[in-house]
Formats: sequence, structure tokens, C-alpha cells
Amino acid sequence: MILTKELKDTPIDHAIVANKIKESGLENVGNASIRELVKLVNEIEKASGEKYIRMEMGVPGLEPAEVGIEGEIKALKSGVASKYPMIEGVEDLKTEISRFVKNFMNLDVSARSCLPTVGSMQGAFASFLVSNHRDEKKDTTLFIDPGFPVQKQQHHVMGLKYETFDVYNYRGEKLREKLESYLKKGTIATILYSNPNNPSWICFTEEELKIIGELANKYDVVVMEDLAYFAMDFRQDLSQPGEPPYQPTVANYTDNYMLLISSSKSFSYAGQRIGMLVISDKLYERRFPALKRYYATDGFGYSIVYGALYALSSGTSHSAQYGLAAMLKAANDGEFNFVERVKEYGKRAGIMKDLFTKYGFEIVYDKDVDRELADGFYFTFSYPGMQGKELLEHLLYYGISAIALDITGSTRTEGLRACVSQIGMEQMEDLKHRLIKFQEHHK
Repeated sequence: MILTKELKDTPIDHAIVANKIKESGLENVGNASIRELVKLVNEIEKASGEKYIRMEMGVPGLEPAEVGIEGEIKALKSGVASKYPMIEGVEDLKTEISRFVKNFMNLDVSARSCLPTVGSMQGAFASFLVSNHRDEKKDTTLFIDPGFPVQKQQHHVMGLKYETFDVYNYRGEKLREKLESYLKKGTIATILYSNPNNPSWICFTEEELKIIGELANKYDVVVMEDLAYFAMDFRQDLSQPGEPPYQPTVANYTDNYMLLISSSKSFSYAGQRIGMLVISDKLYERRFPALKRYYATDGFGYSIVYGALYALSSGTSHSAQYGLAAMLKAANDGEFNFVERVKEYGKRAGIMKDLFTKYGFEIVYDKDVDRELADGFYFTFSYPGMQGKELLEHLLYYGISAIALDITGSTRTEGLRACVSQIGMEQMEDLKHRLIKFQEHHK
């Protein structure tokens, strides 16, 4: 970045920022992965002594629920740390996961088909390993983007194929034709999307979920629904167990589904690396002869557990399973409103979006079909006349970090993704002053 005399008057010492960018070895900061940006901003903060508005990484900004901590401590004191957990999970947790999807999604899934994983990341990895090997002709994942960049990195690591498209211009009935243009090739094994979406925060409508489910049935494709932000569409109250409305899901329209449910955001339990993989009972029981190329059996569910998960980690943290089970039980019993706790993210997003738009920025993904976009864990923004990668680098000099939408599969190359979780209310005034200074320098 070439700085004019005026631009050198930035909230963070321009020489420090420029030097740390150079030391990072990144040819283009805008192409940096999330973790690379985290490292870079850490280095700048350390050298400058200034605190950034950290919006680059989606980590919880709330304390974990006490009921989970107590459940895990109790398990540790009982001696579980010295014992290997069963790969398919402890019965208490499997039972509570089954209850949870019934209470908050209105789905009937047996405890057998509910599996703990080392975060949703491992759940996705294992699912791709099996789903994309179940048919010799179907070896490709279709990502309905924008989405979580690391899931594509997983494909690179495994040598798996994928295709992708940005859903922004294909909402509603338009989604059917777009999806079918890929599915009719006969090579798509798996469809994956997040709902609510990371990074755009759009939420699929019932019409769209029905379209996805119908096409999954027609072309025998497995749908992986990434529910990392479970029940966090705050435009409706999804917090009451056993009462509608429920978390929207494609599972209402197909049995070819796998659900990735994270404990990281909704339960603020990211550090314990525990997630939930829920497979429809019918898919769990299905047999695919092609699986015997890689696994001891042609059973789908068996291959997930004793093929993929066994090879990846030989089980999920024993004590963390009991911590998650305690939180789920409290939620299932109506004693713990996990949604109410995370509404704080929506409050922060509303304030931050108002600040950005007041000082010259624009919201990139601004509509959910014909509805106003919800305030939640993420939002997207741009600045007139600048591409996203350029904007990202400029903002670093103003003590603001985010990631470029380019790396999420978005075609909106002018935009950045902002995560609100690490921004406390006490930082809003600081954000305001930095945005004012940015606008002064970029009129």
C-alpha cells in the first residue's frame, strides 16, 4: 500500500503495519487465510501496543455455560480422563443429541445415528471421506457459497473434487435450475451449505430447503447442512424446546441428510472441540458397495464410525462429551435458554452495521430474498471505489481487521466479512473514531 502524506496519519503507526505486512511474507494480504490474518494482527498489536477491532475470526465472545463446565468437571473427577471413549460416543450424550434435534428441529433421529465429533470440522472431514466415496461416478462436492473456506481446504488435503457457485443471484425458485445444472452431470455426491450462512448471514427459506431436498431425492445426493449457528436467526424465537417455530432444515424434505451441529457458537464451547454429527436413520442404514474400496463394510453409518472417525481420532474428548451432554440436557429440559445468551451478537451487529453505513460503508449482502437481513454473528461490508482485498489492507492501518469475501467463494469481490463476536460494547466508540478517520482519508 502506497501511503500519501495524509494517509500516514492513521490510528496505528503506518510504519509498524507496513513492516509487519512485509515480514509476514504474504504476497497479498487480501488472499490471506483466516489464521494467517490472526497471526499478522497479533504481531501488529504486539509491536504497536494498540488493540484492534478484531473481526477476522469467528470465535465466541461469551463465557461458556456454567452447566457445561460443571458437567465436565464432574466427569473428570470420576476418572474418565484415563479411559478411551467409545468412538460412537457416550450414551448420555447420544441420547441428549437425539432429544435436542427433536425438541429444536422436530426431527426423529435415533441416538445411534447421533455422533460426537472433534468439532464440526472433524464431522465434515469424516462425512466427505465417506459420502464422496459411496459411488464411483459421484466424487464431487457442490458448495452453495459463500461458505467456510476451510471446508474447501479439507478437499485439497483429501484430494477430493468440488464445484461451487455464489447463491446470491439464485434465491427462491431460481435455485432449482442452478442446482440442477450441476446435478444432472451425475458427478455430484454431496451438497453443502451453512444456514444461517457464514459469511453473508442469509438464511434459506422453506421454499429453498424444499428445492434442495427434492433434488437430493431425485439425484440421490447427500446434503450436508452446516448448522454452526444453530437457532441464531434472531428474527424468530427458536429457543423453546418442543414448540414451534423450529430451526429450519432440509431434513423435512429428504432422508439424504447429514447435520453438522457445532457447540462453539450457540454454546460458547469452542475450546473443547466438540460437535455433533446427526445422520438420518435411513441414510445411516443404507449400503453402498463402492464403500468397500476404502472400508471394511458397505454400510454408510458403520463406515462413518468405524472407518472415518476411528481413523481420524479414535473418539472425541471423553470429558467434553459429558460437558456437552449436560448443556443439551438443560436445554432439552427447558432449564437453559441457550439462544437468549447469544442474542448479544445480534445487538452488537446492529450497532456496528449502523456505524459502518453512517461513515460511508455499504452492506454487501443486505437482503434475505425480500426480507431485511437479520443481525447476527456476521455481516458483510464494502467501501465505494475499492475492491475487498485493497480495503482489507487499508483497514489494517486503522486498527480494523476482517477477511476478504473472495476466500469464501463469494463473487462479491468488493466485500469483506466482519465477525462481531470479539467486539465488546466498550469498543464501539473506538470503532466509531477509526471509521471517521478512514472516511476522512478516503473521500
